[in-house]
Amino acid sequence: MISGSTSDPQHVSNMSDYSDVPVHAKPVGTFVSLYAGAGGMDIGFSLAGFAPVWVSELDSAALSTHDAAFKQLASERPHLNNLEYESHVGDILAVPAADLPTKGSADLVIGGPPCQGFSVAGKMDPHDERSKHVFHFMDIVERVQPKAFVLENVKALYQNRRWSAIRDGLRNRAEQLGYDTILTLANASHFGVPQARERMFLIGIKKGEGVPAPLVATTASTPPTVRQALSQLPSYGEVGNDSKCTAKITLAKAPVLRRSQYAGMLFNGAGRPLNLDAPSITLAASMGGNKTPIVDQAILTNPERDSWVTDYHANLWTREELQALPAIPSSLRRLTVEEAAAIQTFPLGMHWSGPQSARFRQIGNAVPPRLAMAAAESVKKSLGLD
Repeated sequence: MISGSTSDPQHVSNMSDYSDVPVHAKPVGTFVSLYAGAGGMDIGFSLAGFAPVWVSELDSAALSTHDAAFKQLASERPHLNNLEYESHVGDILAVPAADLPTKGSADLVIGGPPCQGFSVAGKMDPHDERSKHVFHFMDIVERVQPKAFVLENVKALYQNRRWSAIRDGLRNRAEQLGYDTILTLANASHFGVPQARERMFLIGIKKGEGVPAPLVATTASTPPTVRQALSQLPSYGEVGNDSKCTAKITLAKAPVLRRSQYAGMLFNGAGRPLNLDAPSITLAASMGGNKTPIVDQAILTNPERDSWVTDYHANLWTREELQALPAIPSSLRRLTVEEAAAIQTFPLGMHWSGPQSARFRQIGNAVPPRLAMAAAESVKKSLGLD
């Protein structure tokens, strides 16, 4: 089953196991999904009771992952039993007007337009063509005229001064189309996700349909941890957790130190060691090589053991110069595809399409389903559907 329940005594629910989520006999509403990726937003909204009617995604491998996930969800969630939706692969800007969703075809329009133009991980280029997709998203809102819309994007679009005109333009466009909006920044770890991933949500509610409601945090004081996320899976290397990243781990000759051993740059590449007893850092779409986060298998298996990374960092911190690089223990290894998916709260047991680099990219690009579900619950409350 995609919900992936397990008898492991260390298993922690309310992350990738969605057995805690109420079952709906019929959809509470429908949605058009733009820039769907592997389905993070769509899974979250569907678990909250909505059903997709029209889905678009540029990457064929990601859409294949999405569609496989929904076939499984349809067998487990009664409101999706007879699920059928139009699935479009390719650039949405190239979809003929006759094939686009029509007025009144869905209750919601949801999606996370490309963020490379806004992200601090990119060039933050105001002329990046991909930045125009946020306004094409609003074009589809104008065309469909849904009861509500949810636009997700990176933290920089929410707070960076450079993008203030974009933010104002989006909200002004929504106002002109007849929507009241709420703009919010959500830390995924506050919503049941074992990852400190911050994302912007622009939620619009059609005037007369309700009042925009904020997302309600559930784990702000007790965020789930990487250790809890990985405890949901079979042991490293076993079937169900065996999509290993083979990128070699090497120490940086000129390490960049920060007070925390989990920050800075101790290793070559951008793959940092994870604190197993805290939420993960943001998982990037560039995972798959030496940007894939690092796990110490020894302390994952035995939390009482001393951490090699902690000791190495402490030695670096107290010495001005390292005479020679020490040997890296064999217990240090990189996240698997399945572990990255669990940290993003994708349902356990999902089938990931494409080569391994594509699978990591799909996971890193996604909205965590648990976070998306919180946005969906906000919309339900706004529309009086809860």
